[in-house]
Order: sequence, then structure tokens, then C-alpha cells
Amino acid sequence: MPQEPLLEIRKLSIQFNEQLALNQVNLQVLKGQIHALVGESGSGKTLTAMSIPKLVPSPPAEYVSGEILLHEGNTSTDLLKLDNDSVRSFRANKISVVFQEPMTSLNPLMRCGQQILERFNHLPITYNEKKKRVLELLEQVNLPNPIRAFNAFPHQLSGGQKQRIMIAMAISAKPSLLICDEPTTALDVTVQKEVLFLLKKIQQEEGMGILFITHDLGVVAEIADYVTVLYKGKVVEEGPCKVILQQPVHPYTQALLQCRPAMHEKGERLPVVADYLEEKKIVEEIIPFKTCNNDELLLEVKNISVRYSSKKNWLGKTEQWFDSVKNVSFEIKKGETVGLVGESGCGKSTLGRAILRLIEPSSGEVFFNQRNISTASLHDLKNIRPQLQIIFQDPYSALSPSQRIGDALLEPIIVHQPNLPKEHSKKKVMDMLERVGLDAAAFNRYPHEFSGGQRQRIVIARALMLEPKLVVCDESVSALDVSVQAQVLNLLNDLKATMGFSALFISHDLSVIRYISDRILVMQQGEIVERGTAEQVYNHPQHPYTKKLLDSMPRLENAFV
Repeated sequence: MPQEPLLEIRKLSIQFNEQLALNQVNLQVLKGQIHALVGESGSGKTLTAMSIPKLVPSPPAEYVSGEILLHEGNTSTDLLKLDNDSVRSFRANKISVVFQEPMTSLNPLMRCGQQILERFNHLPITYNEKKKRVLELLEQVNLPNPIRAFNAFPHQLSGGQKQRIMIAMAISAKPSLLICDEPTTALDVTVQKEVLFLLKKIQQEEGMGILFITHDLGVVAEIADYVTVLYKGKVVEEGPCKVILQQPVHPYTQALLQCRPAMHEKGERLPVVADYLEEKKIVEEIIPFKTCNNDELLLEVKNISVRYSSKKNWLGKTEQWFDSVKNVSFEIKKGETVGLVGESGCGKSTLGRAILRLIEPSSGEVFFNQRNISTASLHDLKNIRPQLQIIFQDPYSALSPSQRIGDALLEPIIVHQPNLPKEHSKKKVMDMLERVGLDAAAFNRYPHEFSGGQRQRIVIARALMLEPKLVVCDESVSALDVSVQAQVLNLLNDLKATMGFSALFISHDLSVIRYISDRILVMQQGEIVERGTAEQVYNHPQHPYTKKLLDSMPRLENAFV
């Protein structure tokens, strides 16, 4: 028996300042169906989804044409024709949204339980009855301790737990349609798998329709029944999940599939979207991957530990410690890339910062070029800094919004090479901008004028301005679209080949780590639990935790079963 339509978007066009952002978009979500809306940042996915509950303010948005029909039994309602009061009742009872970033969606000053309780304020029931319903919801989303979660503030919960709070809030009114806007993008693979499983379980139990927004076709393979691909505000392809993933027709869909590092061997240059859209002949350029055979050590980490005070008495004396990094030892050879992989909270970023002494280690030693930098004075450390650099995870917060890009790149030269003439400094900046694929006009522009991928290129350029010997890449591609991720990984490989630096590449994504690294270290709860060559760890994992990480990775082959 064919499923009935729940939501229909017909010829929806939206413009901003007379520029079309959505162009004649058609989309249908059936009852009991998970419908994936796929595309890169800027393709119009979120704009399409937020138009359904009328969360896109008008102005500045102008609805040029179209209908958004919500079907209930024998009646259909065009949501675009409703006034604000009417559409608000639909948001409360028929349509709910799970947003991408739970920390910015939850009120940091309110306990999580109180925020969910607000959803029941309109019901004529007692506080205890409301609280009972909230605790039932928290159990339904598989929070291990519902009472603790009810009383906790958002900052006291992990990313995955906060996302479960958002899901509980969204399903509290038993909506007909649940809109999930990139709900797993920033989560670790293990937490991501749990959230995807939870959404599918709830959808089957409640019989609701889900519109799931993502740029990752691996996630689509795990959860979706039907797929619509959006590019520059237009629908370019749609169909059942298996058909789209096995036999993509449009070049853009093909590009999204082929950009993923998991689809390529070491040394094989990752294709990007432009290769397909410009109908270039896709040549599988394979640069034989040379495992670093240089035995000369650049970095040696010996028994590094980092601990924080987690509880103090009324005199301010620490009574309890939290060990973030526990007696970690490893080395990096000259010209080598070592991948460090693990879940959030395992100590990866803390270890990377402790090596650079951005965080002071509690114990242990770090030798750089046979020099103990753990005991170096601040004056000596300043002289060493040019050779040790870091690329941060979020390029927007790593750049000053009030500082021009040229000034941001000139800053390390001014600090460490103050005697270099201004014209030489500016030429170095221009040359570096060109090396990372940006033009000279970027010099006088501000961070907000660039896309996420371009900002990441700027952060890479700044880290490499002083030609360092070691670069720590801290989740530097985690938040990027798969196509932009491919561009940045290609760029890092190119720069590494020409500049010869070594790298500690931190990520929770084993497919990225396998693609770019010579060796892999697997970290769990502050300790290295497995180490080996990239191929050994990825293809023949020994530790149960490594196997768990690999099993949690979204895989396209799941759509082929």
C-alpha cells in the first residue's frame, strides 16, 4: 500500500536582495519516511527546511512563489499563507526541529529539565505530572541518568547528551514532522551512530516523517529512505536512497560520493566538486605514497601527563584531580605525519596543546630536535615557537573578526622577524596566499567575507608563514563539507610535499586519518591504546576500542544491503 504524503513543497522560490536563494524547489516527505536533503553549505538545505515552520524572517527573505502543504487526514494547510499566531500552533504540535548545534540552541542559564517542561506549559496538568512526562522523554532518548540530566545545566552534559535533550524537546508534542538540521555533524562517530539509531527508533515508534538535512552521504546511507540533492538552490537529483547512492546521475551527486577519503587509496588525489561540474576528465592521479623511512626523530614525547583540579575544598585546596592525559609517549620522525584519533574528551587536543606548551603538562618531557622544550624558559620558548605551529578546528574563532587577513598573516612575521623590511613581509604574505589557493584581494578582506573552506585555508597559511618544522592539525577538517574537506586535505598534502614539515593530525574520523597519515595512534580516556602503521590500524585493528570506532563509521555500503 503506497504511503500518504505528509509534506509537499511545490515550486518554492525565495530571494534575498533580488538574488534567488531557492529556485523552484519541489520536495515531498511521506508519512513514516526519513527523507534526506543533501548538499554542501550554501546549497539551500537549511533555508528550505526552516521555511516549513516559517522560521525564515520576511523581510529580509522574500517568498517569490510556491506552496508548503502539510497534510492531515483529508485536509491540507498551506503554511506560507498562515499568520504568525496560526503557524505558531503548528510549530508547537505538528512540526518540530532538532538544530545543528545544541549548545547554542539550549539556554545556558536554565536546567535542561526546565527547558523541556516549558513545552507542557499550555496543558492543564500539575508540575509533578509534567515532570513525570519529561523524565519519560529522557528515558525514551536513552539518557543513562534521566534525573541527573533533568537537573543539569547544558554545559554539564556532553555533546551527544545535549543533542538527546534537543531530540526529547522536539518529540515532546508528538509532531507529525520532525526536521533534523545536521544533528550529527559535530559529533564523534560513536555518538553519531547512537543518535542516528535513536532517531530511526523514535521515527518507527511514533510513525512520524523526518526531513534529515546533511552533507554526508555516508550518514544518508545509514538512515534515509529517500534522497533529494540540492545544489545552488535547485533540486538536481532525487530518488530512493539505494538508487541515488548506487547509480548517481547528476555530476554533483557523483562528486559528493567521490570526494570522501574513504573512497580513495593513499596518494590518490581527492577529486573535488569542480572536477565533475566542469566536466573535466577525471584522472585518478596517484602519487605513490611514500611511507616515511627517515629514522631521524623530530619530536619525542616521554610520559606526558596533564591533570586538572576537579574538586576543591573551602580553602581552595584541590581534593580531587581529573587526569586528561596519562603517561603518553610517542615520537614523530622528520617528514612524517602521525594521526591521533579518538572520541571527544579522550585528551587528543589537550595532548596536542601540551606538546606545544600552550597547556603546561603536569609531568613528562617533550624533546624537539633533541632539545628538551618542557623546561625551556619563556624567552627560549619564544625563539622555538616559529618551528612549532597549530591549525585550529574552528577557523572563524581562530581569526579576529576585526582584523584584516593580511594583518593576521603579517603578525607572526612582525613578532618573530621584526627586522624584515615591510615590502618583503608583504610579499611573503602574498606568496603564501597564492600557495593556499587565494588571490591577492584577500589581503584587505575580513574573515566574515570568506566561506568556511577559505577561512580554513587562511588559518593554514598563517600557521605556515614562518615555515615550521612541526604542525599540529587539531580537527582542522572536521566541520567542513566533504568536498571542501577534500580540497583542504589535498592542500595539506601539497604543502607538506613542498615544505617538508612533519604533522600531528588530530581527528575523530578514522577514514581521514588513514588517508593522510603514515602511522596512527588511537587514544581512549587519556591513554594510547593502539598504535601502528595507518594500514595496520585501519584494516587490522587489535584493540576493541579501535574496532568500535571503525564499526561506528557511516558506510555507503550500508545502503546497498
